[in-house]
Amino acid sequence: MDPIREQQLLTTRRHFFGRSAAGIGVAALGSILSRDGWAANSPLIAPAAGPDKTHFTPKAKRVIYLFMAGGPSQIDLYDHKPKLDALHQSELPDSIRMGQRITTMTSGQKSLPVVRSMFKFAPRGKCGAVMSDLVPHIGGIADDIAIIKTVNTEAINHDPAITYIQTGFQQPGRPCIGSWLSYGLGSANQNLPSFIVMISSGKNSDQPLYQRLWSAGFMPSQHQGVQFRGGNEPVLFLANPPGITSENRRKALDTLAKLNAKQFESYADPEINTRIAQYEMSYRMQMSVPDLVDFSKESQAVLDSYGPDVKKPGTFANNCLLARRMAERGVRFIQLYHRGWDQHGDLPRRIREQCADTDQPSAALVKDLKARGLLDDTLVIWGGEFGRTVYCQGKIEKENYGRDHHGRCFSIWMAGGGVKGGTTYGQTDDFCYNVVENPVHIHDQNATLMHCLGINHEKLTFRFQGRDYRLTDIHGQVVKEILA
Repeated sequence: MDPIREQQLLTTRRHFFGRSAAGIGVAALGSILSRDGWAANSPLIAPAAGPDKTHFTPKAKRVIYLFMAGGPSQIDLYDHKPKLDALHQSELPDSIRMGQRITTMTSGQKSLPVVRSMFKFAPRGKCGAVMSDLVPHIGGIADDIAIIKTVNTEAINHDPAITYIQTGFQQPGRPCIGSWLSYGLGSANQNLPSFIVMISSGKNSDQPLYQRLWSAGFMPSQHQGVQFRGGNEPVLFLANPPGITSENRRKALDTLAKLNAKQFESYADPEINTRIAQYEMSYRMQMSVPDLVDFSKESQAVLDSYGPDVKKPGTFANNCLLARRMAERGVRFIQLYHRGWDQHGDLPRRIREQCADTDQPSAALVKDLKARGLLDDTLVIWGGEFGRTVYCQGKIEKENYGRDHHGRCFSIWMAGGGVKGGTTYGQTDDFCYNVVENPVHIHDQNATLMHCLGINHEKLTFRFQGRDYRLTDIHGQVVKEILA
């Protein structure tokens, strides 16, 4: 090709602006590199990031989200409906259903028989919040939590429902909550990711969880969640390969950083910076992760408080204690998924098993944070993507019935981080089917979460393809009544 023509082709508009941005980009690059790595001696390094920027003074600095994947039955846990005793096995009235959409799993049933909860309920704590005997330990922290009974969503199937509550949209592709917080608030610990995900499973856990649920969507991928796994290797590929020393890895990363910096000068692709940042983070995590997962310095009393599974990697109890240790180390957003709540059949047995897995560790986490002075600035959330129906699937007589998906009203609870403990908010009808007082849409829930962190949910936006996006889309109202 003619050299003059080749130069003309290279000097395109995109190439011109890419080259122009390189000076700024290289300077910014230093802020994401390890202080003891290649960038440490570079004259172009920007100073470390200053204090977190929020719209107003936050009550919470971090979030631990206990996500019960599958949809816990609020009727059997937190929303006591004594009038169902007299309505047991009667047909759900049309005046209650009002033609509302139901899933294909029950749309073909000839009848929709109402089923009361077979579990006992009692007031808990000084606040008198009524809870099921399935959650005695959570009942023990009733004065520290705010129960919201009227959370609602339009989604009635798992994948769109989880995607919706995590990203503000039912279709995949948008950033999740943790990514929004990483983007808006940054990291408080340079040696651990700002957003960490852990997954545990009950005995019947066939519902999948996709990695895009902790994806950064159209944001730079540095804001995506990092999954910690059970077993001897919490983070894959973190350990050095056989024969590679830490010093050799440091030299390799420094060389890669130089090469990637030259690549950035040519293309100004922000994902190049992300790649360097990920390499550097993995190097620092080689030291921080082993200390994080080492429970040897935890007292026996603390270990016992989380239950018998606390030392088994990958269990909910183990993940809860890890979450507390992450909170101590400044991790911004910690998401614990526990699978197995999709109980279309055999609900009485399966919900007992799920509560046996999650009740004690959930309560222990709140108590542990409180004992260490961390609860005041840590927001803990417990909930799923929707609830369960008052009508049943299967045979009631043999107690192997189940309940279908129900997004019209379901219960969650929050604790710490600016939330008013001992609060019960919202009211549902006698069938636990519709909201009758103080509805809380999932956009409202997320707006409240962000408010606790000092973020005005309407102002934290990210421009993509000509539009300013936000977690709550164009909706969301802060639920001020549950705030301290």
